[in-house]
This record gives sequence, C-alpha cells and structure tokens, in this order.
Amino acid sequence: MSGAVPGGQDGGAGRLRRILRGPRPEAVPVLAARICALVGLLNIAAAVFPRFRRSRLHTFAEVLPGALGPFAAALALSCGVLLLLLAHGLRRHKRRAWRAAVVLLPAGAVAQFAYRHSFIGAAISLALLALLLRHRKEFAALPDPRSRWRALANFVLLGAGSIALGLVIVSVHPNKVIGDPGIADRLTHVLYGLFGLEGPVGYTGNTSWTVGASLGALGMLTALTTIYLAFRPEHPAARLTQDDESRLRELLAKHGRRDSLGHFALRRDKGVVFSPSGKAAVTYRVVSGVMLASGDPIGDVEAWPGAIERFMDEAKAHSWTPAVMGCSETGGEVWTRETGLDALELGDEAVVDVADFSLSGRAMRNVRQMVKRIERNGYETRVRRIRDLGEKELERIQRAAEDWRGTDTERGFSMALGRIGDPDDGDCLIATAHKADEKAGQYGDLKAVLHFVPWGEDGVSLDLMRRDRSADPGMNELLIVAALQAAPKLGITRVSLNFAMFRAALARGEKLGAGPVLRAWRGLLVFLSRWFQIESLYKFNAKFRPRWEPRFVVYRSSRDLPRIGFAAMQAEGFVTFALPRFLRRATVQRRPCPHQSAHTAEREVRAA
Repeated sequence: MSGAVPGGQDGGAGRLRRILRGPRPEAVPVLAARICALVGLLNIAAAVFPRFRRSRLHTFAEVLPGALGPFAAALALSCGVLLLLLAHGLRRHKRRAWRAAVVLLPAGAVAQFAYRHSFIGAAISLALLALLLRHRKEFAALPDPRSRWRALANFVLLGAGSIALGLVIVSVHPNKVIGDPGIADRLTHVLYGLFGLEGPVGYTGNTSWTVGASLGALGMLTALTTIYLAFRPEHPAARLTQDDESRLRELLAKHGRRDSLGHFALRRDKGVVFSPSGKAAVTYRVVSGVMLASGDPIGDVEAWPGAIERFMDEAKAHSWTPAVMGCSETGGEVWTRETGLDALELGDEAVVDVADFSLSGRAMRNVRQMVKRIERNGYETRVRRIRDLGEKELERIQRAAEDWRGTDTERGFSMALGRIGDPDDGDCLIATAHKADEKAGQYGDLKAVLHFVPWGEDGVSLDLMRRDRSADPGMNELLIVAALQAAPKLGITRVSLNFAMFRAALARGEKLGAGPVLRAWRGLLVFLSRWFQIESLYKFNAKFRPRWEPRFVVYRSSRDLPRIGFAAMQAEGFVTFALPRFLRRATVQRRPCPHQSAHTAEREVRAA
C-alpha cells in the first residue's frame, strides 16, 4: 500500500505550507485586534508602572509593533489607549480601524528603527502591515450610525477612565513623593494635571515632569477624541421615513392578520429593509452594535427570505451582530432555515379569543369580584377607536399617559408603538376608566388608559397600560374586561395581551414534582421579578385564561446572547443612558413628531 504517512515528510510539508500561507482570512481581524490590545496594554503598563520598564517582560515587549518603551511615558500612555480603541474596531472588521492601522504601523516601524535601531521591532510591524494589506477585504464594515450623544458618552467614560488611571499614576511613586498627601490632594492633582496645570502633590527628581506629562496626555486625548466626535459629519441613525411607513402600512393591510406584533413595526425609531420584490420587510434598530429585529417579517411569507437576506447583508456590511426578538414559531423556522442562526424560546404571548371569554365560572372568580367591586365604587369604562375621540379629549389622554408613565424613559421596542393618537393610527383602540368626584385633578374624571394597536382587521394587541396612582387597584383588570366585552361590537375576535417572559419555566417550576434545576431556575426568575416584572406579568395574564403562543429569540452564537440581552434591555428601556426626565421635559414633552406636524398642518389648511 502506498500513501502519505501521518507525521512523515508529507505531513511536515503540509504544516510548513500552512505556516507560510498564514492564518485563515476570517481569523485575521481577531488576530490583529489581539496584537493591538496586547501592545496597548503593555504601553499603558510601561507608562504607568516604573518597575515594569525595568522588567524582562518589558524588554521583550519593546520589539512588538507600536511599543514605545520608557523614553516617552506620556506618548506611550496615549498610544496605548488609542491602540485599545483601535483593537475594538479591527475585531469588528471596521474599514476605518484598518486604515488607521495601515497608517500607524509604518510609523511604528520607522520609530522602532530610528530611536532604538530595532530591526526585529520594525520587521514585526511590517509583517503585521503586510498581513492587513493582504486581507484588506476582511475589513469592509461600514461605520455605525452616529449621534452627537457619542461625544458626551466619550467625554464621560474616557474622562472617568483618565481620572482612575491618573490616580494610579500619581500613587505609584511612593519613594518620590514629597510629604504625605491624602486622597483629596491626589485627586486634585489628577484633575489639575488633566488640564495641564501643576497640582498640590510634589515629587523629587524628574518624576514630577513624568507624572505631569502623562496626566496632560490623558487630558489631551480625552479632549481631542470628544471634539472629533462632536464635530465630525453625522451619519443619521435609522429612522422610518414617510415613504417607508406608507409601504409598511400597505403590507400590513394585506398581511397584518398573521402576526400580532406587526403594527409595532411602525415605530418611527426603527429602520427597515425590504425584499427585492417589495412584498416583505424587516424592521430593526441598532443598539450597541447589535442589529435587533422585532417580531416576524412584515408581508407575504413567500417573500420573507428576500427581506431576511437584505437584513443579513446590512448586518454584515456594518459588522453588526444580527438578532431577532419575539418572533413566532413560524418566523423562527424561516429565520433559522434561511440564515443558519439558532433560536431559543424566550417566553409566551397571551392571546384571548373573544368568543371563549366569560367572567362566569370558578376560574374567573377573582377577576369577576374585582371588576364588580370597582364598578360599585363609581367607575365607568369607555372603549372606542382613536378616530372617534375629540381633539381635546385625545390631548388630555396623551398628557395623562405621559404623566402616569412612572419611568424616566418610554419603555418598549418589540411590543410598543411609542405614541398615542397619531392621525394615521385611527384604527387603534383605546379603553378609558372614569370616575366623577369632587377631587378631580388636572385630567378630570380620567383614571386609567389602555391602548391597543390593530392586529389585522379582527384583532388588537395591547400596547400600554397607564393609570392614576390615586385610583383604586384593579384598573387594568377592569379595562381589559371592558375591552373584551366591547370587542364583538367593534368586530374584534381576538385580543393579544402582555408578553410573559420565561412563562413555561415559571409554570412548570411551581408544579408538583418539579426537579431541583427547574425549581432553582424559577427561584432566580422570581428574584429578578423585583426589577423586571417577570412573574407579575405572567400571573396577570393568566387571570384571563388565555392561550399561550411561544415567542423566540434568534441569535448567531451563544457567545452573543449576553450582548444581545443587554442590547434588548437598552432597546426596551430597562437600561438607559438618557438624561433624567425633568431635564428633558422642557424640550421633549411637547415636541410633535414630523408626521404628526404634517397632518396637523394639512388639517389647518383644509379648515382655512
């Protein structure tokens, strides 16, 4: 028998060819990012810790591309921070990060040769440069959408990091410090040093100059990056244009009955990609580098693959992490089949069939008693379409819903419309609770509001629940029952209520015979319910005896799940970096959206 012997000459030759061929193209961005991060950390360590500059590790580090060594601590510190930022961009395949690396590496090679006559350091820099040039096609990701808020975020985060790093710099020279300065003096010295001024802490020898130069470099780096982010040309974030909204409404008119979350695609803080035929679309928002789609694609199921392909192409072009929140089982099957992504059950949607709903029976006893008690206290309900409300009453409901929100930011993304009373949303349903009393507030007899969006021609999906905190408990139960009882007259046969996250685990974990793992998982969910209303929403929905429709999250890799979860919490409003509510009220509360302004102007012209 003939053939190559494993580990023989052919095997050795194969290994040699693989070494000469270099890393796989798809592995180059990660490799380059790791080298940049390593050199950046070594530069920071060399600038901050004097002992590190005399260690064997630093002697080895001096030959790495970009390492500047001890001759310029301030420059090493600045370059270290920049290289760390550059590493993040290279890992994400960003074209601009690649361009910066291509410029910096030759400069690093020249510096290595000119200042230290290090042929090895220059050779490594040029080798990494050649690798980046050879695989330049791997760095084709476009920039992320920009916002002026990034300048403020950069100033806060980089400023805080500079202060923390500055405290380390000030404190790592205990034998050179004059006197015994306290933490307040050290902090003052750091703050002065970031602005290039001399602080209260004194040092012997050249240490004072080294510390001052390092602090000044940090301050200059913070200022320059903030100025750059503030004045660079702004790329607008994804927004739904009037033309996009019109096309989506046409698709919903034909296919809106299929998904209860379809109308939420009309949020105007989402972007949209359409299939080549225009018969399907996927709406999304980009949060922290994650491209989040919500619900199922809109439109004809046969055209979904084309819209999904466009979505994935957009994610790849910007190196965003693709993810889908809250899609149905059918939607999850299409997403996983067309993209190779994985799906994980996220929870269940509560859907009540109007024909099967009744307050009679033992199972509905608690709800029945609560509703009758509230009605005896003098409350009455009204269920109407938005288009049937007068302008003054609609404005009063809008102001009440805003005031009763209870959080600084509007929560919701995948199952919230984010507005009430837009002229284009005339089919939305609104249920209100009223009670006339002598202590009527600024909203008169209005005590609670429920808002539903259309689900095809014969369904509605719950959007938001708001109530006056001084009203009797049970307002939400009262209005849901009122909406279900009024549904037949309005041609509604099904009502989608809240989404219950991890409902199956909560339901199975409390049953007899549940295992220790399931009980522990349920216990964790109950604990988290203190902040995220996981258990309370499940129990609230269960009161109305709904049928449960599973919803899924679609993701690329299990490693992405924490990042996707954090981005989803930001999108839903549970984690926010916005200004406090009282600071935004003056500029945001009464600012009409562009669509609403156009419709208002049109009505005024017609009236004239």
